[in-house]
Amino acid sequence: MTGKNDKREIFGWKMYDWANSAFYTTVVGALFGPYLTRLAQSAVGENGVVLDLGPLGQVTAKSLPTLCVSISVGAQVFVLPVLGALGDYSNLKKRLMALFCYLGVAASCLLFFVQGNLYLAGGVLFIIANICFGASLVFYNAFLPEITTDDQSDKVSSRGYAYGYLGGAILLVFNLILVLQAERLGISTGLAVRLSLLSAGVWWGGFALITFALLKSRPAKKNLPPGKSYISAGFAELAATFKELRRLPLTARYLLGYLIYNDGIQTVIFASSTFLEQELFPGEGNPKFLLQIFLMVQFVAVAGALLFERLAYLIKTKNAIIVSLVIWSGIVIYANRFLNSVPEAWVMAGVIAIVLGGSQALSRSLFSRMIPAGKEASFFGLYEVSERGTSWMGPLLFSLVVSHTGSYRLALLSLIFFFVVGLEIKREMLAGELSSLRSAALPMLGALGG
Repeated sequence: MTGKNDKREIFGWKMYDWANSAFYTTVVGALFGPYLTRLAQSAVGENGVVLDLGPLGQVTAKSLPTLCVSISVGAQVFVLPVLGALGDYSNLKKRLMALFCYLGVAASCLLFFVQGNLYLAGGVLFIIANICFGASLVFYNAFLPEITTDDQSDKVSSRGYAYGYLGGAILLVFNLILVLQAERLGISTGLAVRLSLLSAGVWWGGFALITFALLKSRPAKKNLPPGKSYISAGFAELAATFKELRRLPLTARYLLGYLIYNDGIQTVIFASSTFLEQELFPGEGNPKFLLQIFLMVQFVAVAGALLFERLAYLIKTKNAIIVSLVIWSGIVIYANRFLNSVPEAWVMAGVIAIVLGGSQALSRSLFSRMIPAGKEASFFGLYEVSERGTSWMGPLLFSLVVSHTGSYRLALLSLIFFFVVGLEIKREMLAGELSSLRSAALPMLGALGG
């Protein structure tokens, strides 16, 4: 019987956050969106059409990156829950995690070759990498309740995120140096960006080897039913998971709230680099500034994750999550109304960094304590539909608003919908406990009508 709270295994588990955050930070957060936007704009103009979808509308240069996110996650909505169910039926959880990890690594590394008019190919590679990124996280997250006891889950989850932010920050230091010194090294800034994209894949795949060396495989939770394949059993288990949710109304409501508010968080993270570049440096771009600000976010987020771990201990995990949602609402209002300069961008990024790790780490650990034993992968397959890099409603809304208005500010402001709805669902769950916290949110929400 494989035990829990083994320090060596927990270290291996946390190292996967260290590994995969390179893709999430360098590719998803800092460089891919602005780089792809610039490639498309060079070919078709500032907001020219890159793809005509007929009755579904047109894809513009500005909306292409967020549309790629939406497509990749649209596929995950169907694929990840089935993969999660499959993980509970087999002892292949670790192998499946490794398979999708290295498929994603390969697609990420191939982004190095995207230049010139290959922006659509770049979009396809990103879609593949992001699907595999999310698939590997289904199995990764499902290990959390298997390697820790309930009293340790907040600590391990928060420190896993802290590992991720630190690992992503260290790689960003090297990428920042590369981009800043590109001319001195005799290479173009574009080549420096592509080398940075390549480095994210190499980092992800290299450090993941530590995880797969230390993380132990668990025996199958259930036997495969006679006459069924793993795939058919996976679909059957998915249907059973939805039935199980009916008997767990609190878990179902929590999952719904998380899928909504985390969709907003993920879209802010993904779109912020393009938003800052287009609003503060129109027509010229500034990848150096983007790397600098994302580097700061990574380092400050380490402290933020640990801070919210402590806050959860003081006021309970669920209330700490509510505090984070109030702050996220304030962030999008600030970006819409008050962000007009580089110093103000640094202020906003600092606040994002503090709240970023805490909101996600505590959401993961709380959810891990609300699911039935033996169905960890099945439930995390649903959870992962809106985990890191896998949001879809937010990017789609952001893309539609940008396409129709040409305004990144309005698109970012539209994301407050996800935080307000998430707060309302939490209010229904915790009506008595949240009365004071909700009153703190009202002044900020009222700023919309000011």
